[in-house]
Amino acid sequence: MSEQTLSAIKQGAQQLADVVTLSAPQRYLRFVEGVAASGEVWGLYRDGWALAKTDDGTLVFAMWPASEFADLCAEFEWDGYEPQSFPLDDLLNDLLPQLEEDGVLPGIFYTPGDKGLTPTAYMLRVDLERALKNS
Repeated sequence: MSEQTLSAIKQGAQQLADVVTLSAPQRYLRFVEGVAASGEVWGLYRDGWALAKTDDGTLVFAMWPASEFADLCAEFEWDGYEPQSFPLDDLLNDLLPQLEEDGVLPGIFYTPGDKGLTPTAYMLRVDLERALKNS
């Protein structure tokens, strides 16, 4: 492997570590900005989407702004799950209304050491629509 390739790998790993160690509110902002810019959202999938629970037992649909962040969480109860993307339009038009109807919270940007934020579906929609207008 060339020195340039090794350097790029190290830099990519450092950038990943830098983002993962941000606070949950900072990761939430990165999620909103990232999916507004890319037009896609990532979840973990294996015979169904990866779900979690809040401390009070509320179901949570976990999502990330990029595959590499989702992949970091494909362990423990999500072992064997694979990152899978879906369009931001599907999130806004189909998934968020369904989550709201079912009483499931969006789980934004989990990391191996932190559960991330669980805004209401309405709050996530407002933040995403605001980011889309500003981009």
